[in-house]
Amino acid sequence: MAKLRLVYNCSDCGASHPKWAGQCASCGGWNTLVEDVIDPSAPDISSLAAGVALLPTATARLIGDIDATHGAPRSTGIDELDRVLGGGLVPGSVTLLGGEPGIGKSTLLLQALASWPGRTLYVSAEESAQQVRLRAERLQAVKPDLWLLAETVLPHIVRALDELSPELVIIDSIQTLVDPDLGSSPGSVVQVRGCAHKLVIEAKKRNVPVILVGHVTKEGGLAGPRVLEHVVDTVLQFEGERHHALRLLRASKHRFGPTTELGLFEMVETGLRGVPDPSALFLADRQTGVAGSVVVPTLEGQRPLMVELQVLGARVNGQIPPRRSAQGLDPGRLAMLLAVLGQRLKTPVHEHDIYASVVGGVRLSEPGTDLGLCLAIVSALLNTPLPPTVVAFGEVGLGGEVRQVGHASRRLAEAARLGFAKAIIPAKSPDVDIDIKVERVATVRDAMQALGLRI
Repeated sequence: MAKLRLVYNCSDCGASHPKWAGQCASCGGWNTLVEDVIDPSAPDISSLAAGVALLPTATARLIGDIDATHGAPRSTGIDELDRVLGGGLVPGSVTLLGGEPGIGKSTLLLQALASWPGRTLYVSAEESAQQVRLRAERLQAVKPDLWLLAETVLPHIVRALDELSPELVIIDSIQTLVDPDLGSSPGSVVQVRGCAHKLVIEAKKRNVPVILVGHVTKEGGLAGPRVLEHVVDTVLQFEGERHHALRLLRASKHRFGPTTELGLFEMVETGLRGVPDPSALFLADRQTGVAGSVVVPTLEGQRPLMVELQVLGARVNGQIPPRRSAQGLDPGRLAMLLAVLGQRLKTPVHEHDIYASVVGGVRLSEPGTDLGLCLAIVSALLNTPLPPTVVAFGEVGLGGEVRQVGHASRRLAEAARLGFAKAIIPAKSPDVDIDIKVERVATVRDAMQALGLRI
């Protein structure tokens, strides 16, 4: 019997090294080598070539002769999921769904299985069959064509695919599967990479969509080798705060459509419920007449959202450095805007702790929120509330100028739909025919004067 061998595999490219090093010699990544134990007598990942040989041989064809409807997406029955996927799941595609533990990945997929009009298979490699059944009862997802398999061994899962011939397969999760043909421990780079490759081969051979659930790291990225993201067709990120009911679904990679769409869900007692009007949800508990509060029309993909920014300023002792806190905002962006306000407008930001927050648990990263955030900061420092029917958007440069941002008409249309009467927008924004009063400003100082704010 051959002795087990200790190797170090790169978590980015999967390359093996006989000893640990700070940098991977194959891809150049730093601190990516992970210790693993393999059996030299077991086949390596190159044995996947045998599975590739089972796929039908492709022949070259004229692009005009290709039937584009053959790979048309099939609806999952969940509108917000279909929105992100560009209409639904494509036959033979492999989708990787990542998210923090307890965020609702299994709940979303069980609801998708219950809505699928055909035979489906849920492979639970982490929970027992009884646990999944209890969740399915709570979600009202118990249906005759939904099959459940509590299994971690890949050949047994492939045997179940042969017996059931499902039309949709869920693997929860890819990190807990093990292939005895690969001499490595479960969850290792070799196992995750090898199991993923074999599942992709099965999906293409059977022309069945497969969804893989992936773990995430402490930094929020998908765990496992980087090749895991390259081998699949679609990578979905399920995000949200545990203490908020809102959940956001984004696509960071999608071979069958755009990656600009955003799906919004609300966690309720019976599972995840789509949010068709997120702006109304974000502003439902808004209180008017409070200093430091402003509503900003932002854009997540192609979807306009009305969110409330809140800022609180607290005067500090001159001997203590002021504190900056950002919830749902980029801390670096907040620091830059505070520097612009202090340098260009002589705002006393250095005398105050600044706490900025996005209400509702959503995270904003686009620069179109800059102008609204600046106005909220000045409003908080002056203790002067902004008019409740005013919205503001625009990018702020280091010179204090207000620059235009994309899709101004969509932002203004959403603001007008919710009853806002006035919008502070960049001076160079295109003209729009929308029933809302528009105030064009070239600088942050102009925006402050338009709202009667004076330092």
